[in-house]
Amino acid sequence: MLIDTHAHLYLKQFDEDLTEVINRAKAAGVQKVYLPNIDQASIESMLRLEKSHPDFFFPMMGLHPCSVKADYKEELKIVKGWLDRRPFCAVGEIGIDLYWDKTFVKEQQDAFLTQARWAVDLDVPIVIHSRESTDMIIELLRENWIDGLRGIFHCFGGSVEQAKAIIDLGFYLGIGGVLTFKKSGLDKTLKEVSLEHLVLETDSPYLAPTPYRGKRNESAYTRLVAEKLALVKDLSLEEVMQKTTENALKIFVREPENSQ
Repeated sequence: MLIDTHAHLYLKQFDEDLTEVINRAKAAGVQKVYLPNIDQASIESMLRLEKSHPDFFFPMMGLHPCSVKADYKEELKIVKGWLDRRPFCAVGEIGIDLYWDKTFVKEQQDAFLTQARWAVDLDVPIVIHSRESTDMIIELLRENWIDGLRGIFHCFGGSVEQAKAIIDLGFYLGIGGVLTFKKSGLDKTLKEVSLEHLVLETDSPYLAPTPYRGKRNESAYTRLVAEKLALVKDLSLEEVMQKTTENALKIFVREPENSQ
């Protein structure tokens, strides 16, 4: 059994062949896919996907940092409205992105901490986007710690020191296609990190693993990440699949029944 803890299969990139994408994922051993929200524009398609396969897709609710602009408080009201309306498996995808645009860094920080507090109130995990901002988010969490915070640093690609700091906070590392990239260096980092702290993801349609790098990613490729991780850790594929699945289910242990 495999779990893809992070995939945007509700995006338009999958409009033409979604059924085939789902069938390939199941054939590869993927039994659950967790769907992070982006902003108000993605909610309808995400929830429609959940409704079509309620035992396979599990949506989160949150505001992606790249969607944090001057009107972010209005966007947050929409997120809060949905969190109050029905259960979600996590608050996500939230965080800080310093790669694309640094105009709204303060607003991103405020949006992140606000949504993290909501997650604690709801007793659900957070799923963190930390592109070029891992150290900043670690420091923000330390300075604003709330008992009950837990979750995943999605798309982890950092150093051993960063991995240890994240683990010390009680968070897991989301490992995806970047692990298969020759020059990422992530393989060296993960040799120093116990499997106890890792979960698998794809971030579909982005960051497809080798040999599909540069093409559309999909949840079936979770297996390719698992295979590479088994090689890096000198473990059997079965052991990697079993432990990362256990870890994912621990994080989402209070997985709600889907509301139709």
